[in-house]
Amino acid sequence: MYDLIIKQVRIMDGSGAPSYLADVAILGDTIALIGELSAFEAKETIAGNGLALAPGFIDLHTHSDSNFLAGGEAHSHIRQGVTTAGLGNCGGSAAPRSPAMLAEGRRMQQQQNPDLPPYEGTTVADYFAEVDKRGISQNAVFWVGQGTIRNYVMGFDSSPANEEQLAAMKQLVRQAMEDGAVGVSTGLIYTPGVYAEEAEIIELIKETTPYGGIYNTHIRGENDTVFTALNEAINIARQAKVPVQISHLKAMGRHMWGQSKEILQLLDDAVAEGIDVTFDQYPYTAAATGLDAALPPWSHVGGKKKLVERLQDPAEKARILADVINPEGIDGWFSIWKGVGWENIMVTGYSPDRDLEGKSVAEIGEIWGMDPWDACCELIIRRGGDRVSIVYFAMGDEDVERIMQHRLQMVGSDSSGTNNEGPSRGKAHPRGYGSFVKVLGHYARDVGLFSQEEAVRKMSAAPALRIRLKDRGFIHPGKKADLVLFDPATVNSQGDYVNPSQFPVGICKVWVNGVLTVDGDKHTGAKAGKMIRRQEIK
Repeated sequence: MYDLIIKQVRIMDGSGAPSYLADVAILGDTIALIGELSAFEAKETIAGNGLALAPGFIDLHTHSDSNFLAGGEAHSHIRQGVTTAGLGNCGGSAAPRSPAMLAEGRRMQQQQNPDLPPYEGTTVADYFAEVDKRGISQNAVFWVGQGTIRNYVMGFDSSPANEEQLAAMKQLVRQAMEDGAVGVSTGLIYTPGVYAEEAEIIELIKETTPYGGIYNTHIRGENDTVFTALNEAINIARQAKVPVQISHLKAMGRHMWGQSKEILQLLDDAVAEGIDVTFDQYPYTAAATGLDAALPPWSHVGGKKKLVERLQDPAEKARILADVINPEGIDGWFSIWKGVGWENIMVTGYSPDRDLEGKSVAEIGEIWGMDPWDACCELIIRRGGDRVSIVYFAMGDEDVERIMQHRLQMVGSDSSGTNNEGPSRGKAHPRGYGSFVKVLGHYARDVGLFSQEEAVRKMSAAPALRIRLKDRGFIHPGKKADLVLFDPATVNSQGDYVNPSQFPVGICKVWVNGVLTVDGDKHTGAKAGKMIRRQEIK
């Protein structure tokens, strides 16, 4: 007697091979049997009616760390079929935390969900235990953030780490790996991670090598310096002898359009050399970050308070603008403004005045009767240095499609899973609600870049193999029952940049560890997910 049999479904098993019709039996949290199962009984039987069944999708690039403490239902992700999330990306993770970081984290969490008790843990082990205690609807793996570790030891000091500081950071990396992290992430356009030189990063990543660590990096530049930045990431992997995952690969800024050919060739050459490199990508031409990422690294030294003070000082403000426009004096850094312009930077999250959301920085300048640069500064000042969420239209369609077709590509949303059925606060990037279904529907089915079976491989088996997660990513007997039942003829995203918080169409059911979590257009409320510790990956 099985718990569930799904009858006559078109199985896209994760390998990329052509789909086939069969029945699937589930016992507990595991796929038990595949084939013609009319002779077997189950507590529940579902008619597949020719719908497609895929392994649960794995999103290695999320920012759901704090959301998992504030509800953990991840509606915008699970309703796309994403059953496993990668946490701690871009150098920023929920742990470890110093006392000062703990106080800041408490403040931010209270803004998210004041009805929940604040999370008081300081270690990666504390975070894992607290998330499992509160419950989550997805599974998750965890990278420890290099920026978080540097903040713990050095705050926002831009100096190179001395011997004592480096030793302290290395100890934190080792402890995070012992606690269950799968590796270290960097976000090398963000402070304080940006202050670390390549040699410092290599020393930290080497600490993960005995644990089978994976280096996950938002590289140091994605426009003019993208080739230098990619070479740095490859060399870190080479020196530390670890695999490297490049986050949200792109050619950013209109002056860089077309250079995806050279970017992909550089990665192919690295693979030919023996470097284990892969990358993820979201299927949109606009990126998203905080507005302060447009400002030079030196302006952030000392943290948010010092940044606001500099923006209020006319001389310092003029110096910052000079570097935004012409950053030749800053080694390896270019503002996201280059090749984009204030007219193509849209504010998507601004709590002091929600009416400004959906407007460009240039438009806000017109409303306020000031230059766009002055409007940029004022937006940050009025938030006290806290995040002003933006999207910025920086990529070309041809580059997006060329990168997407590459054999090393996998899908990553670079977003947080929302904890409610309604729209998120502000105007979220539509990638949070549509990355996976847009690849399945628009790019695979409608544009025909590749088959839907290949799309499923990029979303399931490829990321599972990347993190050596051997019990997920395929529909095979013995694998965990993370499953997505979808209509291949209708599956697609619905959101755009004006109305991004739109749930997808064509996702029929989602199971996490054998538990039904999405049923039609409803989240069942189930929290059958778990934090997957490095030691449990097998």
